[in-house]
Amino acid sequence: MKSDFRIDSEDLDEEELARLCHALTGLAESDAPLAFELVFVDEEEIKRLNARERGVDAVTDVLSFPTTDGIKGKPILADAHKDCIDEEGRILLGSIAICKKRAEEQAKEYGHSLEREIFYLTVHGVLHCLGYDHMTEEDKKEMRAKEEEVMARMNLQRD
Repeated sequence: MKSDFRIDSEDLDEEELARLCHALTGLAESDAPLAFELVFVDEEEIKRLNARERGVDAVTDVLSFPTTDGIKGKPILADAHKDCIDEEGRILLGSIAICKKRAEEQAKEYGHSLEREIFYLTVHGVLHCLGYDHMTEEDKKEMRAKEEEVMARMNLQRD
């Protein structure tokens, strides 16, 4: 039972979204499509969200807003997440906000394309919504491996 991912975004085109969703296949098991909302925001908005949600009064690159807890590594079943089912029968697992200006700065800083940075930040946000984190070294290693696995499927590995 592999998951079928769907990302709703007005900021990426259909081809980019399809490519990303295909690369995410296998990260989770579900009996319904897993949906995420992706929005791009300016520095002021990401700073406001970061202060409100995390108590950190600073610009950041990406924020994730999961709709559920305790799902990492477990099958995500529609019956157990009825409150997260949208009108299309998908399980909405969260929203992801990316600061495009910060992504542009990081792409230059790391010496790779903006495309790679945007997709990386999106994958990072999706993994947070799936219950992954990077608070401990062990968790960070696990999350980074998942990120790199997805990025490799998109042929966007680190240089």
